Amino acid sequence: MKNTILFLTLIILSFQICNAQKLGSNNYHTQRGSLKNSFLKFEKEKKGRVAFLGGSITFNPGWRDSVCSFLQQKFPETEFDFIAAGIPSMGSTPGAFRFERDVLVDGQVDLLFEEAAVNDDTNRRTPDEITRAMEGIVRHAKNANPMCDVIFMHFVDPGKMEEYRSNKIPEVIQLHEKVAEHYSISTINLAKEVTERIDAKEFDWENDFVNLHPSPFGQIVYFNSIKTFLETAWESDFKNEKMGMAEMPAPRDNANYCNGVLVEPNPPRNIKGWTLVENWKPEKKVGTRANFTNVPMLVGEYPGKIIKFDFKGNAVGIAVAAGPDAGIIEFSIDNSEWQQQDLFSQWSKQLYLPWYYTLATGLKSKKHTLQIRLIENKNPESTGNKCVLRYFYFNCIE
Repeated sequence: MKNTILFLTLIILSFQICNAQKLGSNNYHTQRGSLKNSFLKFEKEKKGRVAFLGGSITFNPGWRDSVCSFLQQKFPETEFDFIAAGIPSMGSTPGAFRFERDVLVDGQVDLLFEEAAVNDDTNRRTPDEITRAMEGIVRHAKNANPMCDVIFMHFVDPGKMEEYRSNKIPEVIQLHEKVAEHYSISTINLAKEVTERIDAKEFDWENDFVNLHPSPFGQIVYFNSIKTFLETAWESDFKNEKMGMAEMPAPRDNANYCNGVLVEPNPPRNIKGWTLVENWKPEKKVGTRANFTNVPMLVGEYPGKIIKFDFKGNAVGIAVAAGPDAGIIEFSIDNSEWQQQDLFSQWSKQLYLPWYYTLATGLKSKKHTLQIRLIENKNPESTGNKCVLRYFYFNCIE
């Protein structure tokens, strides 16, 4: 009953917004391939698993809940399992490495909504990282279920609006689109749609949309566009057709993160200078995030003490709680020259930020050893020299 009331309320609000809409949302949708497989799974088998992977805009309530209600209304006899895999601050790199844990936790997925354009930009991921991560997400999903339908969404932020108004396509959207084109994945460009609808005086940013974390009004704008996209994709009911498996194309980048996994630190013996804290909590009264507090953490705060991690793959990194006391590490792969990585982020003063630091990528696909040690120097803004390590992550090879 609660979902039905919510859905009816959204229908009324959506109708009001649509009546004022001058620009059609279809203008900002690129339909590639088909969503036939998910339609047939929902319609004929009466079961379906839908996952939403992204950052805080996916984590927060709003458009995602509305899409779930829409799907339940469109397929009333279908038993859905909705996977809410949005985590604030997470872009495509964390998404690729946590895919097994957060998306495939209960099995293969039939329809995947993926968004990372905002965080890939604000987190300053490199073009290679973005391409390898987005391609890794797609290949991981389709390796688990070749029939899986995937949709990329490009959400809006002020930087993207400025670029579109300068007749430029934001680089992160170009990179995501290249992956989408390669795998015939449809895309919804909400960044461009919101910009052009604001410029057409349909609504404004400050009072209506508010910011990159959309107001309820902005959430409805997102939902309306996604609903329009799905309705167009499913104009044909496909009932006389069969599910089809498209051949997986060769990778665009052989170093993509298609087998990304997370590994909790579990040293076989005590390591001087490092402590495995079974139920870690920050000493300082600073914000935390789910799954990065009250969980096992390997904590180091004594410079010079080395930990090792053996893995078999072509990329490796660490996921840490980067708080006010985050230090600087040195790391070495296979006894190579030591390199430095500052764990203190621009948000560390206010939050023990879950942060994924990819330390090496494009390695030869073989066994490797990662070594990490803290150093005495620290970021001038940091209050300490700690490494609070939640996961090692790597792109494994079979």
